[in-house]
Amino acid sequence: MSGRAENGLDARSGVCYNDIMNDIRADYDSPWKEIIERYFPEFMAFFFPRADGEIDWREGYEFLDKELQQVVREAEIGPRRVDKLAKVTRLADGAEAWVLVHIEVQGQSEEGFPERMYTYNYRLFDRYKRRIASLAVLTDANHGWRPHRFAYDLFGCRVSLDFPAVKLLDYDEDWDALEADANPFAIVTMAHLQTQATQHRPVERYAAKLNLAKRLYKRGYDRRDILELFRFIDWVMTLPPELEEQFMTDVVAYEERERKPYVTSVERIAIRRGLQQGIEQGMQQALYEALLDTLEIRFGPISAILKARLNDISDIDRLKALHHDALLAESLDDFEQHLDE
Repeated sequence: MSGRAENGLDARSGVCYNDIMNDIRADYDSPWKEIIERYFPEFMAFFFPRADGEIDWREGYEFLDKELQQVVREAEIGPRRVDKLAKVTRLADGAEAWVLVHIEVQGQSEEGFPERMYTYNYRLFDRYKRRIASLAVLTDANHGWRPHRFAYDLFGCRVSLDFPAVKLLDYDEDWDALEADANPFAIVTMAHLQTQATQHRPVERYAAKLNLAKRLYKRGYDRRDILELFRFIDWVMTLPPELEEQFMTDVVAYEERERKPYVTSVERIAIRRGLQQGIEQGMQQALYEALLDTLEIRFGPISAILKARLNDISDIDRLKALHHDALLAESLDDFEQHLDE
């Protein structure tokens, strides 16, 4: 059977280039990932207070996202939407000084989500021989979708995983509590909910975005926190160019009235560049992983040398072209000839 592709679809792997690009835009470089890294203790305190109370934050924490990506690659169970893996220290008994916290931020209802949570949990346990806490934040707009468990029975044998899952939509029921909460994730949650609520209504989104930006100054955050949270709000609550320009003008006018010139013109430019850089880095990583998947599905395991060569490519257009070559190549040697060119 030919390995040639039609309309971007590989006959052997079933990988559609357009679908990959859509997944990149939808699932990679989520602003949630950055804000969790910046405010991880606050994230745990806001969404998972029980776990937060059992972690010794004085010992610090470490993100192990590269290790998690390897587990995901080995699992091969569908789209990659893995978010964060953190190594933390427990307060209590000393039986296990450190454990792992696996966090999934899930933006759409998905039938296989509970199974994925279970699979990553047992694979991480198998690798590290440490206890794993699997936690989910459900940011989708489906009120009825509330996964929290995976289980099956066979011949008297029962396997199961119950995982805490918070539904962002539930926080909309007590908006006053969100407005009164100083935790940065109260602002993050409001921004996300307002983004969903104002879809296809740019004027309403403009008003909501400006209101949230003003709240950053009223809450007593320091300058760095204001800039970090402003970046999140600016990222998720996108506006048409003319309303975006009006929004920034209004922010500057508000700062001048309050005598708090935090988001200066230079920093606004830096925020924009940072957003673009984040998008490009996410696309680069996603294209690299899609390229590896396509090669391995079509031609079997590839060498560490070839992986390293591909990983060194930072140009997005070049990676796109190589992914196209991977879909069309008759053999791995054929693909490497394109790479050499």
